[in-house]
Amino acid sequence: MYKDTLNLPATAFPMKAEAAKKEPERLARWEAERLYEKIRQARAGKPKFLLHDGPPYANDHIHMGTALNKILKDLVVRSRSMMGFDTPFVPGWDCHGLPIEHKVDRELGARKAGMSDLEIRAACRSYAERFVSVQKEEFRRLGCLGSWENPYLTMSPRYEADIAAALGKVVEAGLLYRERKAIRWCWSCRTALAEAELEYQTKRDPEITVAFAASNPGEVRARFGLGGQEPVFFVIWTTTPWTIPSNLAVAVHPEASYVLWDTPKGALVVAERLLEPLQQSLGLTGAVLGKTTGASLVGLAYRHPLAPEHRVRVPEGASVFRVVAADYVTLDTGTGLVHIAPGHGEEDFRTGKVAGLPVLSPVDEAGRYTPEVEALAGSHVFNANPVITGLLQQAGALLLATEGSHEYPHCWRCRKPVIFRATEQYFIALTPDATPHARLNLREEALAAIQKVTWVPRWGQERITGMVANRFEWCVSRQRRWGSPINVLVCASCGHIWPDGGDQEQARRFFARVEELFAQEGADAWYRHPVSTFAPEGLVCSRCGSREFAKEHDILDVWFDSGASHYAVCDNGRFDGLSWPADLYLEGHDQYRGWFQSSLLVGVVTHGKAPYRTVVTHGHVLDAQGRKMSKSLGNAVSPMEVTKKFGADVLRLWVCSVDFREDMPFSFDSMERVAESYRKIRNTLRYLLANLAGFDPQAHALPLAELLPLDAAFLRRAKKLAEKLWRAYEAYEFHAVYHALVNFCAVDLSALYLDMLKDRLYCSHPASRERRSAQTALYHLARMLLTFIAPVLPFTADEAYEYLPGEKLPSVHLEEFEKLEGLPEDPEQEQALERLLAFREEVYRELEVLRREGVAGKTGEAAVWLSGNREALDADLARAGVDLAELFIVAQVLAGEGKTASSAYPGLNFAVGRAPGVACPRCWRVLPPAGDPEHPELCPRCLSVVRNWGAQA
Repeated sequence: MYKDTLNLPATAFPMKAEAAKKEPERLARWEAERLYEKIRQARAGKPKFLLHDGPPYANDHIHMGTALNKILKDLVVRSRSMMGFDTPFVPGWDCHGLPIEHKVDRELGARKAGMSDLEIRAACRSYAERFVSVQKEEFRRLGCLGSWENPYLTMSPRYEADIAAALGKVVEAGLLYRERKAIRWCWSCRTALAEAELEYQTKRDPEITVAFAASNPGEVRARFGLGGQEPVFFVIWTTTPWTIPSNLAVAVHPEASYVLWDTPKGALVVAERLLEPLQQSLGLTGAVLGKTTGASLVGLAYRHPLAPEHRVRVPEGASVFRVVAADYVTLDTGTGLVHIAPGHGEEDFRTGKVAGLPVLSPVDEAGRYTPEVEALAGSHVFNANPVITGLLQQAGALLLATEGSHEYPHCWRCRKPVIFRATEQYFIALTPDATPHARLNLREEALAAIQKVTWVPRWGQERITGMVANRFEWCVSRQRRWGSPINVLVCASCGHIWPDGGDQEQARRFFARVEELFAQEGADAWYRHPVSTFAPEGLVCSRCGSREFAKEHDILDVWFDSGASHYAVCDNGRFDGLSWPADLYLEGHDQYRGWFQSSLLVGVVTHGKAPYRTVVTHGHVLDAQGRKMSKSLGNAVSPMEVTKKFGADVLRLWVCSVDFREDMPFSFDSMERVAESYRKIRNTLRYLLANLAGFDPQAHALPLAELLPLDAAFLRRAKKLAEKLWRAYEAYEFHAVYHALVNFCAVDLSALYLDMLKDRLYCSHPASRERRSAQTALYHLARMLLTFIAPVLPFTADEAYEYLPGEKLPSVHLEEFEKLEGLPEDPEQEQALERLLAFREEVYRELEVLRREGVAGKTGEAAVWLSGNREALDADLARAGVDLAELFIVAQVLAGEGKTASSAYPGLNFAVGRAPGVACPRCWRVLPPAGDPEHPELCPRCLSVVRNWGAQA
């Protein structure tokens, strides 16, 4: 009969999210109302914070890794916006490159043979456009805000013009050169690869130890202080037998100690430090005949162990098959002598260049021997390994043949092991000695720029520093069609490139012309127009005097395309609100060798410094067993599948829950756990809103300084939470945001404060100060929570915000973080409340026993008796302004004999039991009735409320 006199919770905010239905509806409303533009307008004139989007590749649906990346970026953009920054976000896509060309090749099939370059490029463009559209909708479904109607695409005409302009800056700096050099080559994709395009995987390879016979054994023995003409052999070890046909030298470390080891296989030259392990592995014994340094062996000649038809043809007059010096020769494995094939290894190439060896690489683009190795022509090099090993054995040169596993570079697209192959390629020089016109020490400038960037985690600085410090050049040419062409002209007579950087003004005018045409027509202009459109009138080759030039057919490495994005997107004012440099780059840790590095190098060339102020990296999403997700393993999970089941907000909450700086295992079990945390947050919001029914903040809210002490105390906890969340967002520690929010909702609110408030909220007079104080606190709590969860749960926060009473903005996303700054501090009350809560824990343990035994099924039926020294307790109660019955959520707190000693208040004892009296039919607390004839069973508090129901406070 008293139900109508209770303030029961009421809200239209639903308990269930129904995300699959409601999130797309809200997303459609955001887009119709142009929420992104409204946020930008609301922050107009505020300090800017620019996160520059690293472009995902437009060749498939998004996967968990790309979803993680975009959600993390959205967390940054939204949180910085709610900190008061203007945060423009322009998404982008990487549209050129091999994966798209491969997919198009498969779609075109035999038709491709009859198509022109322009027709093939058009097919690739159409394919990329299709997946830009697909991915755009998938990213939007995740709740990511941005300028989706005006993204940047590396294949757009203006962007391709900017790529050409950036390349022009490289040429002006004298850093672009063309050279025949040993580079990583994918024989499956048939193109050169940069270091950033390699994946290192475990590979099982042959390991052979080979003896190269000295041409003049007496001269070798003399270097060891010995006489005689008995045979001597230089011993090498290699895991690539297929390169032996191209061997031209043997390298030694000039400062290392070498021995002449007398064995049943002959006198062998090996490094002294490796003698013992070689004795064991080769199973040979024998005395050391002499020692010498590597430097003394330089210049000695040997005979190639293979017959002429099984080795590469050497140019007449070339000085080959000799010992050379190389300080990179290591003494931890092998023999201490390294076989050198300048056409098949980066260090081999450098050694050959210093030693004057020819660069011979008798392998075609498909990884097969050319007729330069007559007897092996047409054989794939990997298939030739056992053949060559057998030939060495027949020649008596093979000392040992085994197998071993090691980390070997594979193409990141086709996953096939790569080879080193010498071809004509274009390079950007990182050191000034590589080109005659270099005006910039790119490596040194890049290393200096790295020091001025903030790296998160901090080890990122050391990682990228090591990569740049050990890099000599950047191979930027690719033998494909779908990409940005290398905009230089090549002399038809001698192959010299123009412009070569010798005349800066000439280069500037040429690239300005290219940029102008590309801005109008895109890079297709390079294929559409004749050479005369680009070449200045009267152009003559500075090397040979020829007037015949051709356009370079190779395209640029796609890492140059994306590395120039800061120049094309952040600079030049082409995108509203963007500026150079960006405040933040945020990508996976594999981008130290990819986008971070290519952007850095282009940035130093174009602007003289790094294009970012801070770099944050994240790990990769793995399956539950810690394996990399892939279609081939069958363990890939679609983020759209996850969103369909749980909703985008729960997926975003999962992203927030993990420490993204490490690799992250993902499973549907982990999603279920996060979904439970989501329900806790949603239920907390619903409880807050339900108890604000009928509350008008403008009319009913108390000033913060007039709140009841308990309400003020928990608002101060919320204020500390807000400060903690602000710092966590600022430091990109989103997992700290997750744990702090969930803990506050589950512990501080649900298990403590909201539990204590129920009686006051439900049973007090609706207009009483006690209830208005509680509602005021709940209102501020709701505002604080809604703003701080908005970056993580944008759909839920915006939905709940609509049910928040009082005046408000059209969307929570237009708000700034509510930090509760007007709340006065009271440290003494805080300390008193902490002690009281510790006492509460002690009492609660005993009350739980009471409930289990059925003595008091609800705390409202229980009482607590206190005895002993109450002085400290009463002092804290006075400071905290707390009622003990409210604190314990019991019916009564009485004086009586206590059985349990309190640790929180030494000298105080307490006991629990069923409260004396009868249950009040309105509040259900067991209390002595007020004795009113009209309402005989009501307790005094409820009698007062009922008599005054409807009256204004």
